[in-house]
Amino acid sequence: MARRWRLRNKLLLGLVLVVGCIGALIAGTAYGLSSYMVTMKTTDSKLSELLTLDQLKPDVAAIVSEPSAASPPEPGMDLLPTDARTGEVRRARQKLDHARGIFSHYKDQFDETVRRKRDPDPYQDSQLIAVIDKHFTGLAAAIEKFAGPQTVQASRPLLADVAVAKQHLLLLKAIDDLRNEVAKDMNDRITTAKTEFRQAVTIIIAATGIALLLLFTLIGLFSGWVFKPIRDLQACVRRVTEGDFSQPVSLNSGDELEDLAVAFNGMMSRLHDVYRDLEHQVDERSRQLVRSERMVSVGFLAAGVAHEINNPLASIAFCSEALQSRLADYLARNPHETDVVQKYLRMIQQEAFRCKGITSRLLEFSRMGEHRREPCDLAELVQSVLEIAQHLQHCRGKRIIFQPYCRVVAGVCAEDIKSVVLNLVVNALENMEEGGVLTITLKVSGANAELMFTDTGVGMPADVLDNIFEPFYTRSRTGKGTGLGLFISHHIVTQHGGEIRASSAGHGQGSTFTVRVPLTPNLEQDTREGVLPYGPARKPAAIKMEEGIGHAA
Repeated sequence: MARRWRLRNKLLLGLVLVVGCIGALIAGTAYGLSSYMVTMKTTDSKLSELLTLDQLKPDVAAIVSEPSAASPPEPGMDLLPTDARTGEVRRARQKLDHARGIFSHYKDQFDETVRRKRDPDPYQDSQLIAVIDKHFTGLAAAIEKFAGPQTVQASRPLLADVAVAKQHLLLLKAIDDLRNEVAKDMNDRITTAKTEFRQAVTIIIAATGIALLLLFTLIGLFSGWVFKPIRDLQACVRRVTEGDFSQPVSLNSGDELEDLAVAFNGMMSRLHDVYRDLEHQVDERSRQLVRSERMVSVGFLAAGVAHEINNPLASIAFCSEALQSRLADYLARNPHETDVVQKYLRMIQQEAFRCKGITSRLLEFSRMGEHRREPCDLAELVQSVLEIAQHLQHCRGKRIIFQPYCRVVAGVCAEDIKSVVLNLVVNALENMEEGGVLTITLKVSGANAELMFTDTGVGMPADVLDNIFEPFYTRSRTGKGTGLGLFISHHIVTQHGGEIRASSAGHGQGSTFTVRVPLTPNLEQDTREGVLPYGPARKPAAIKMEEGIGHAA
């Protein structure tokens, strides 16, 4: 499920897991250090108390002691004189006061330990301290009682007094109990510290193991979530820089990287289209340059040929006319030769003038002249061309369907566009078998008029499509083409500011020629010849549809 998360959520998850592992490690370490510090502080305080109690016990034991060796009692007697008893009581009082001072110091230490919360069980110690205070008081009272007046001149020693001895023993026992309690507190704290240390070590080991497991898991996950998509994007960028647009990035991460991949694929697709369009434009411009160079060559050649042939043709026509006038007397004497001579002379004149017309057109083409453009109803223009084409030999057994979707008036040179339409119609008819159909559509496409010629002929392969508009390039099925028809048509359409394109699905699948010319001619023509681009539109003639076209035998 996390695979489809956004990238920031994945990174946040990784951060939370890492922080959790670090937190667990820090918590375990802090727990162990805290236990160690508490143990050390408790041990330090209790050790000070224990040392004080170790100092207190001998002093308390010395309060009531055996008589001094310097003045031993007489044999058989356990009684002391009065002055000796008084000195012993004085010494006992001094030692008692000194022991009480040490015990008071111990109580101060205990209070400080309790205040710093270093005693695991202060209640038991407090009870024992109260007992020791009570026994100190009882021992002091017993000593005071022993020091009072006695009925005999000689009394027993302080050690022999039952009350004093009892209080003394109880005091020593209470001090031993307190000392044992302090030692027990230290032992309990050390035992607890050992348990807490083991727990801290367990926490640290578990947190370390989990951290390592999460580390390797996160490395694996982020390799698939982040690193691999970035590598794929980097590889795709490298391919694009090398000009390969065929392999888009495919990511299904569901995060920002997938959005980036989708945006990059869209950019790559648009870049591919732009690159392909640029290639097409460069190729088209290169072809246009080649065509222009060839057209210039053809123009120079046509001008030269027309100039060289025009004079001989004029001479032939002039001589034929002269012969015809001079042969009048001969034909009068030989009437049976009249028809033959007249026939051949007329043929010479007709063919000479036809050749002269051809050379005139070549000269006109070589001058790259541009006729004045006028508003023209393209449907009427196509209809007039089809009325001529249906009587051609190649139209027999074939159908022409004309479908104007709307009335289209464009500023064109009618004669030039007629030449283009006739050229395309004748080419289509020549390349179709009997029963073929040529469909012509007319419509408005944006700011252009669009004529589309679709035939069911032999079609064209890719290499023919690349060179179809080159001069002298022909693949006519009849083998009689010169290769100039489509070249001149391309030149005419280009001069009009339009375009002509050829397409075919392949051999035997027909061809389509699309002609687009602007509805309004380029206004730059206003600056030449001082005339308007075109005059008033002519009234369109009736348009004949499919029923009246293309049924010639």
